[in-house]
Amino acid sequence: MPIKIPFAAALLLSCVMAAAPATAQEAPSPLQALQNFGIGAEQIAQLDRGEIVGYDVSETSQKELAIGVAMVLPVPLAQIADYIKKGNMNAIESDILASATLGPNPSSDSFKKFAFTDKQLDEAKAFLAAEAGDEFNLSKAELDRLNSLQAQLEDADDKTLLKTANQTYREFLLQRLLAYKKNGLNGIAAYIRDGGSADPAAELRTDAVNSKAWARYFPELQQAWLTYPAALPANTTEQFIWLNRRVEDRPTAILNHRLISVGDAGGIILSRQFYVGHSYNSSQVVAGGLPYKDGTLVFYSIRSSTDQVAGMGSSLKHSIGREQMKKEMVKRLQRLNKDLKRKPATVAAE
Repeated sequence: MPIKIPFAAALLLSCVMAAAPATAQEAPSPLQALQNFGIGAEQIAQLDRGEIVGYDVSETSQKELAIGVAMVLPVPLAQIADYIKKGNMNAIESDILASATLGPNPSSDSFKKFAFTDKQLDEAKAFLAAEAGDEFNLSKAELDRLNSLQAQLEDADDKTLLKTANQTYREFLLQRLLAYKKNGLNGIAAYIRDGGSADPAAELRTDAVNSKAWARYFPELQQAWLTYPAALPANTTEQFIWLNRRVEDRPTAILNHRLISVGDAGGIILSRQFYVGHSYNSSQVVAGGLPYKDGTLVFYSIRSSTDQVAGMGSSLKHSIGREQMKKEMVKRLQRLNKDLKRKPATVAAE
């Protein structure tokens, strides 16, 4: 049961690093942050030795996988920012097929690089014939649209089928993006399952409410995260990104929204995947960097919701899923560490 880490984790602190911090009650000290994450004295000693440590993140349902990791890099925050601004973090993700930032006036052409290829014709055909279930994450309106196309495509050749699948999927992505930008979490349509549904809006709302380790210091940012598109706190920037990612050896369309706040005292990025084409329902990432002694404390956590870990054997599935997620998260931190420090980073013993 492969569990894929959301793309946002690979964009750890991926922001312009030019904005001032959002309004906060007080900036957390590194030690306060570590305590909030439940990282104790023994793990702090491991961090000081340059080791990567994991920390628990509460899971809110049987469908959710959640975990956090942290490390200390002996380089200033500004150096990490410069590394990321040059696009180096993107190279870590070998399964990204295409991605792009979405501008303020998106159209279906904004997704023109999202496409099923000739080699993915079977996937395109499966999309056009999709029904309620977990093969594709689609709403009732989207399924109705596909059903209405089937009669028109009954005698279509492969070229026409491929073109229609790509254009229709791009229209779905645009509609979902516009609905989210207009209504926030309330604009996210549920995925229709066989005999039920999955509700990514409810999952993401619960994740935002339960993100308490950082929210106590950035209450206005948390409120904006919950009530988007209400006004953002002063000096907070946002980005919308689409990507086509290989998940379970299938192309997967993903829509991602990020809020960013970075300054001299540290930085934080909130990222949510509010649409995912298949395999999992949604995800939220909280990532950050704080000056720590002579370097930077880097941390990030992921909450990812997937129907794959619910039901019979849920406890075992969660254990396996968390371990798989942690391995991928650690690899990203190790790559960041190697590129900036040129020395291997080991994983702390638990």
